[in-house]
Amino acid sequence: MSRRIEISAADRLKSAVPFGLGRTKPAHFRSMLKVAWENRDNLGYAWKVLSKGVCDGCALGVAGFHDWTIEGTHLCMTRLNLLRLNTMSALNTDLLSDVSSLKSLSNAELRELGRPPYPMLRSHGDKGFRRISWEDAYSRITKRIRASTPNRLAFFVTSRGVTNEIYYMAQKVARFLGTNNVDNAARLCHSPSTGAMKYALGVAASTCSYTDWFGTDLIVFFGANPANDQPVTTKYLHLAKKLGTKVVMVNPYLEPGMKQYWVPSSADSALFGTNITDYWFPVSQGGDIAFIYGVLKILVERGWVNQEFIAKHTVDFAALTSHLSSLTFEDLERASGLTRADMQEFAELLRDAKNAVFVWSMGITQHTHGGDGVSMILNLGLARGYVGRNKNGLMPIRGHSSVQGGAEMGAYATAFPGGKPINAETAAWLSREYGFEVPSTNGLNAVDMVEACARGELDLLFCIGGNFLRTLPEPDYVAKAMANVPLRVHQDIILTDQMFIEAREEVLLLPAKTRYEQDDGGTETTTERRVIFSPEIPRQIGEARAEWKILRELAAATFPERAHLLRCETGQAMRDEIARVVPFYDGVQNLRKGGDQFQYGGPHLCADGKFATADGKAHFRVVDLPKTVVSSSEFRVTSCNGGRAAEPETQRFIVSTRRGKQFNTLIYAEIDPLNGASRDAVLMNVEDATALQLRQDETIVLCNDTGRYEGRVFLAPIARGNLQIHWPEGNVIIPRGLNDTLGGVPDYNATVRVEKLTA
Repeated sequence: MSRRIEISAADRLKSAVPFGLGRTKPAHFRSMLKVAWENRDNLGYAWKVLSKGVCDGCALGVAGFHDWTIEGTHLCMTRLNLLRLNTMSALNTDLLSDVSSLKSLSNAELRELGRPPYPMLRSHGDKGFRRISWEDAYSRITKRIRASTPNRLAFFVTSRGVTNEIYYMAQKVARFLGTNNVDNAARLCHSPSTGAMKYALGVAASTCSYTDWFGTDLIVFFGANPANDQPVTTKYLHLAKKLGTKVVMVNPYLEPGMKQYWVPSSADSALFGTNITDYWFPVSQGGDIAFIYGVLKILVERGWVNQEFIAKHTVDFAALTSHLSSLTFEDLERASGLTRADMQEFAELLRDAKNAVFVWSMGITQHTHGGDGVSMILNLGLARGYVGRNKNGLMPIRGHSSVQGGAEMGAYATAFPGGKPINAETAAWLSREYGFEVPSTNGLNAVDMVEACARGELDLLFCIGGNFLRTLPEPDYVAKAMANVPLRVHQDIILTDQMFIEAREEVLLLPAKTRYEQDDGGTETTTERRVIFSPEIPRQIGEARAEWKILRELAAATFPERAHLLRCETGQAMRDEIARVVPFYDGVQNLRKGGDQFQYGGPHLCADGKFATADGKAHFRVVDLPKTVVSSSEFRVTSCNGGRAAEPETQRFIVSTRRGKQFNTLIYAEIDPLNGASRDAVLMNVEDATALQLRQDETIVLCNDTGRYEGRVFLAPIARGNLQIHWPEGNVIIPRGLNDTLGGVPDYNATVRVEKLTA
């Protein structure tokens, strides 16, 4: 059976209805009117943000209403949904005087209360927060730092709306204070891509540009859903399809937005939709490695690899082929959930594609074997020579604004600015650059920080945005860990529920400016390595300060006798320093007005087969087939409803977490407009549901040794034996402590039992 998606006569008839009326799809124009209404109290500033700023949503990097990929206007709902964060007024701080009434609110409801306007303090035992001065806030933090030791301090930086300048200052301040305990949100998504790409290619960013999607023969999405996470890309795909490009999706679930999408800014697509995906290979969750190994076996056996490229530009291909010979198709079929015929069909698609772009995201990386999964995609791309030339590329697509810049600025526990590894030699180099001693050993990454909190090994946890309580597995454990820190500081533009976790001694809330309000403007680095300037759009909420300024002022107040060593007194001075310390960012110092930009490395990295590895060659990497998420011997739960369960093996599934109508943990709707699923939906294969005698919307329980999740059956085109539930709600059944070895990202998948809910 071919995996080509056939458009039935019924589907064609439905598509003939203009604007997708009667279909489950985003109501773009109605949603735009809703956004305008929500921002009616500040429409003038909202227009300035949209027309002058660089998008603070995904990492495509739309500046104003335009980008550098295609002509025309870009305005996606991700950006519009985030708009209110930049236009809303200050919250009434009286509401914080007793947080008991706020604990029942969702994060969406907390967000709607408004912007924090003043520094606020809650001491242990207090019902809530009280207003304090900036001087008092700094004094409390600096006393704690001076009384502690550097290894007991930790800084975490989110990715939402954060600029390169904030990342850069955060890491510089941490190292000024003597610690490498600084990390950012990339740790929880694409850190495995960084490790795998550094090994294979010597670079840790997309090797191509979005323009390479136009005219290529094939675009393959592995574990990625850009229709939901990077909606503007659907316009790119719409145009690429017109040029003859085939689109393939390797994913357990046939994402409706990737099957068909209505691009609102393209008249023909807005009217009748665009059929995007041509082939869907329903790999079982975590089965990508086995599937790609099967494809590679066929490519090698049939002589369909690019022998000239391999011989001239790569090493270790022989080790890979030797390992392939030890693998049987029976084992690969069982591990992948796909057949040898499926692997053959995919291999034939590659055989016929002179050019291709491989795109992947968190469906690949968020596993204990995430780095290995990325390595296999790279192995496949290198075997075909899809790198370093037009219409080809290897792209870890980024879902958050400027998350690409986080590690490049050095806001990483395992890397200095420029992505340099942390060791004695690089620490000596950075110490010379900064004029103060920089530590030479790796710091605590984001996951490590929470574990250190639980062990009582941190005196200060400084969170610049983010919400560990919702982004990490086992939220109850996370809450207890964060409550075990003497002083927590939350620097943010909104309220989140993690702020209400009582600390051992004190919790401080510091009001921050948005990226658009940031003094001297700021820069973002996009998925395609484009560094773009977003100008300052002045606005003042209470006593909010630019995030990088808060960090610098805090460090200067802690050690005033050497504060002059911080330099970077202005945004421009900081960009001047970045250009010197991170040579491939040379040019950032020249960005001064809206839309100014440059693409570091040019249109293609690894151009003409020249790789940034020590030997100048690309490196194939042999990886093992992954084990199951939780082995049978470790799975002790017998029944979700108590008592003894019959036929436990037939009720055991692999569950993975998915995003809906949300941006990271910012949830915007209870119903996903792309598939109609509610937040408590459990996506399940029809045949699996029939075997368990379950019906649509029936209430079920998912359980394992970690926890219990109640939801409702949502019948969907998903690989058998697989389930999907929404994140972060599903984190209650995701076990902690299972992290990727290359990057440290948590595994957001688990093995569960499924049962009907009984009284």
